[in-house]
Amino acid sequence: MSTDDAAQFPLPDLRFVPVDALVPHEQHDPHRSGPLAQRFRDQGVLRNPPVVTPLPPDDDRYMVLDGANRATAAQEAGFPHVVVQLVRYEDPGVQLMTWHHALSGLPIADLERALAAVPGLSSSEGDLRHARAVLARREAIAFVALPSGRAMMLGGGAELHQRNSVLNSVVDAYRARTPFYRLASESLAGAQAEHPEVTALVVFPHFEPAEVLELAGSGARLPAGITRHLIPGRALRVDVPLARLADTTQPLADKNRWLADWLRDKMQRRQVRFYQESTVLFDE
Repeated sequence: MSTDDAAQFPLPDLRFVPVDALVPHEQHDPHRSGPLAQRFRDQGVLRNPPVVTPLPPDDDRYMVLDGANRATAAQEAGFPHVVVQLVRYEDPGVQLMTWHHALSGLPIADLERALAAVPGLSSSEGDLRHARAVLARREAIAFVALPSGRAMMLGGGAELHQRNSVLNSVVDAYRARTPFYRLASESLAGAQAEHPEVTALVVFPHFEPAEVLELAGSGARLPAGITRHLIPGRALRVDVPLARLADTTQPLADKNRWLADWLRDKMQRRQVRFYQESTVLFDE
């Protein structure tokens, strides 16, 4: 890596922060976190630091954008500190997008019965175009694309926290009954072409960063598997020893001085690579 490369692609902002200062913005997903937490312990290093963003200026906590399972594993292990990558929503290239849930093998009648039992939820059926318009205006909290070309529009709650509470109940109503795929596309036909066993597609709205920050800061959580953060300059394979995270004798400032020296040594040894192109990893 040349000096010019380093100027064009600045190093990610890596730092130690207190584990207790990390705040998730989504519900915990034990199906994903369990195997990852075990691998985290087996490797003996923190390979890919969680990505966080500061909560509002009067708050000394950080909201986890990506890597919540690693953050949870560090908390469960009792580590005092963890290395994170700090970004801000206003940074160039940082994007908040939405995953949708393609339900696998769940009969529509079973889904309808499950949703009918959700407190505070209202539903109405209409064509897909109308459902998309209603969701875009945030007059619905989600809609379910059905194989018939129709859609079930879901509503509930008068303000952000109420709507989020009902939305959590909607996801809880099906996630215990059936597996689902997280997809970026709103197309049920596209989901079924990739996964023929899919019976319905739950489409969620686009959330604004301010909404996610407000919910997380208040202790609320979005349902698991909805937000999708795109982070340019993602720091991967950092491999900070877990013993360094677990050390309770070294103050936070000393750990950050060690990290700065360690990163500088990595640069001098030309052990840091910058990739502009998209990268597909098969060992995550």
